[in-house]
Amino acid sequence: MIPGSFDYHRPRTLDEAIGLMATLGEEARVVAGGHSLIPMMKLRLAAPEHLVDLRDLAELRAIRSDGGTLVLGAMATQRDIIASDLLAAQCPILRETALQIADPQVRYVGTIGGNVANGDPGNDMPAVMMALGAVYRVKGSKGERDIPARDFYRGSFTTALAAAEILTQVRIPAAPKGQGYAYEKQKRKVGDYATAAAAVVLSMAQGSCAAAAIGLTNVGGTPLFAAAAAQALIGTRIDGIAIVAAVREARAIAQPAADQRGPADFRTHVAGVMVERAIRRAKERSA
Repeated sequence: MIPGSFDYHRPRTLDEAIGLMATLGEEARVVAGGHSLIPMMKLRLAAPEHLVDLRDLAELRAIRSDGGTLVLGAMATQRDIIASDLLAAQCPILRETALQIADPQVRYVGTIGGNVANGDPGNDMPAVMMALGAVYRVKGSKGERDIPARDFYRGSFTTALAAAEILTQVRIPAAPKGQGYAYEKQKRKVGDYATAAAAVVLSMAQGSCAAAAIGLTNVGGTPLFAAAAAQALIGTRIDGIAIVAAVREARAIAQPAADQRGPADFRTHVAGVMVERAIRRAKERSA
């Protein structure tokens, strides 16, 4: 389908973009790579009267370290993430996840900000960000504020962003030494959304799990933070019993819709399989 008509705006600075959003009101939407918003517009699931294009905001593209915190500018592309030596060394799960998003053409244009900010439960990075304990920095006419990724998602395509706010940074705390990680994704074909996917980060100390976090992709109306599943691992050696308990807790919160990827019970089963695989691989990678 063809999107409805809209006015197009291309600000040169972040402050100009924020001013436009404040002036244009609730009928304005920001667009970065466009891979989440434009398909919704084509399906008439979104019909903004104004698009504010952020592509000229070079200030939002940097990937850097700030006192041990990793800072990803919202306009950094998935390709930028894949190519970053800093992220490869300090947060390799981001590269692993980015390589599973769509295809190279999409990854050269799609941005981290767009992936996490739209509240699309099928996007891959939100679950990873929840597992990493990331914080989203947003800015509006009233100033800046930080929103934890675990508190950001309110419903399908609904987030904690206020109407005139723009997500500017993703901030990830420094990983403890020896952190294990994995993102496991099952999909029907290259470029598809996940049937189900799981992000796991964990730390081992003296043979036992000292910390763990698990995020789930595309098995609910929002990305899901599986707190009880992670808790089932903490204090254990991550043996078969602990993994079974974690899988059970993860499946208990999954509420996928039946769609072309399969019936709900099948997708819930796949989510458990992805959680188990991710736990085992994260443990192998932990020092």
